[in-house]
Parts: sequence; C-alpha cells; structure tokens
Amino acid sequence: MRPADLAREHGISTQAVRNYEQDGFLPPAERTRSGYRIYTEAHAAALRAFLALVPAYGHAVAGQIMNAVHGGDLDGALRTIDRGHGRLLRDRDTLDAVRRAVDHLIADSGADAAPAARPETRTIGELAHRLHVTPATLRNWENAGILAPARDPATGYRVFRADDVRDAELTHLLRRGGYPLSHIRTVVEQVRQAGGTGALAAALDGWQRKLTAQGLAMLDASVHLSHYLAIAHR
Repeated sequence: MRPADLAREHGISTQAVRNYEQDGFLPPAERTRSGYRIYTEAHAAALRAFLALVPAYGHAVAGQIMNAVHGGDLDGALRTIDRGHGRLLRDRDTLDAVRRAVDHLIADSGADAAPAARPETRTIGELAHRLHVTPATLRNWENAGILAPARDPATGYRVFRADDVRDAELTHLLRRGGYPLSHIRTVVEQVRQAGGTGALAAALDGWQRKLTAQGLAMLDASVHLSHYLAIAHR
C-alpha cells in the first residue's frame, strides 16, 4: 500500500500518515529502492486503531498507547488504557453524586435557617486531594468568582463547608466537560439562588451524553486495537 491508500480510507492527508509513522503511532515502513514507503495491512490496522483511540482517550494518550505497543511495552499500553477507564468511571460516579444532590440544592441554598450540627469542613489541601486537583486550581476557581470559602478567624486559612464542596464538585465536573469558567460561574450562581437548576440539569445531561459517547468510543477502540495486535503478533 501507498500512503495515499491509507489516507484515503480516513479522509486525511498523506503527510498525516507519514507524520503518524514518524511519531511512532504506526510501525516503521519498509522502503523501495527508490525510497518510497511500503505499507501493509498491519500499517492500515495500526492507523485504524490509533484513529479509534483518539476520541476514546484523546490524541496524546492515544499516541502514548501506540508508542508503548510499538516499543514492546504491551503492559504499559494496557495500564494507560486502564487509567482511562478508571477516569471515566470516576466521572460517572461524580455525575451520579451531583444528580443526587440536585434534589437538595434548593433546600441547601437556604441553609442559614436552622443551624443544626456544624457541617463538615475541609481545608484547601483536603478538598484538592478529594478532587485530584491542585490547591492552585481551587484558588483559580475562587478568583473566577465560582468558589467563596470562608476564612478561619484564627489562622486566616480558607475553610470549605458543605456548600463549598458541592460547588467545587460541580465545577470539577463541568470543567472536565469542557465548560469555560464563565459558564460555570453562572451555573453555580443559579444553583445558589435556589430555582436556577435548569442550567445545571442541561449541563449534566450534556456531560452524560459525552460520557456515553466516550464509553462507546472506548469499546470501538478496543476492537480495532485488539485486531491490530493480532495482526502484529502474526
């Protein structure tokens, strides 16, 4: 096969095929005496696998997987895939938790009324650890007007109460969905105002569709990668 033969199937340029080979996403191609690349069905299968991995895990991670395969580190490739599945599962769990919280948002917004037991609080480090982000990220969300933690009067440190944790969870979810901070600030403000859950529900529905699409893309990618590994083994 020629580069054009591989490119035509996917509607990409021949230069893109060459670049993918150069980047290690395809196995090295043999050359004719005149220097032209000779591609085989193995190269076509590798290209299908890489392009299927991209919507499932992202371009960079897809490249890491293919580089690991071609470097003889199959377990490394599988670990990268496992991390992707773990991340998707965590997103699903977070989405489920937020959906369960939606029913209580209006009641929570009026939490000033009955000061029962003192709610659990978290430091910035504890909340960052919970969300797997850096404290700098939380400070950035605060600077964007999304989070508004109180301050400990004795130490001056930030104190994140239950509502702050909820807002941080929502922010983390929506950021992973690709929403800009300005949009997230609007959603969080509506949630706090009690009755502004429409935007939140729409955002959650949109993120649910993205998670479903990504899960299906992972299934499709596994088929193509498995097929390529079988050909490469032969």
